[in-house]
Amino acid sequence: MNVLAIDTSTNVLGVAVANEKGIIGEQITYTKRNHSVRAMPTVEALLKECGMKPSDLERIVVAKGPGSYTGVRIGVTIAKSLAWSLGIELVGISSLEVLALNGRYFNGYVCPVFDARRGQLYTALFKAEKGEVTRVQDDQNLLAKDFVEGLKELTEPVLFVGSDASIHEEIFREVLGDRVVLAPASLHHARAGELAMLGIQRPAEEIHSFVPNYARLAEAEAKWLEAQERVE
Repeated sequence: MNVLAIDTSTNVLGVAVANEKGIIGEQITYTKRNHSVRAMPTVEALLKECGMKPSDLERIVVAKGPGSYTGVRIGVTIAKSLAWSLGIELVGISSLEVLALNGRYFNGYVCPVFDARRGQLYTALFKAEKGEVTRVQDDQNLLAKDFVEGLKELTEPVLFVGSDASIHEEIFREVLGDRVVLAPASLHHARAGELAMLGIQRPAEEIHSFVPNYARLAEAEAKWLEAQERVE
């Protein structure tokens, strides 16, 4: 099965092509650039580099969030459009789960982290053991201090993965002390190749009903709902 993976859920743009045998090609750019302008040209260039045509693809895999609202929306829109126009399968994978894979060889718990501003973060909890990561908590958006308080009972070390983890490091250490481990810079960003390989294993989803996982309302939506509640 030939799959194309797309991740635009953070500042990083990741695109990969893979099949059951492994990753065929992968391009990742770790700079803040306009995904809406660069994503499709990157897809086209990678397919050409791998000697493939769109018609060779059998599945599109996309990082469905949480993360940047705009970034997630761009990736999901491109993935749905490609899957529908090519008549192939679509699979969505948690952006946090893909990032957590960078800690698969850690002995303990893994917390992927995206900053959500105002002291909040997007995160989840995974257990790493023997090269595998198993989900313990769902993706969530909450205050960093509230999240880490919920980890107080853990006795094993916790690996925080992601370039935004350092923003909340002080809070993490206040509660967990020396159980906190920050991943090295080389592991801070998710790999599109990992997204592709994970997507091969998951069941396909219904294209038209597929939606991003923002993990919370956009600020404008939240304010609108608050206004409606006051009116009522």
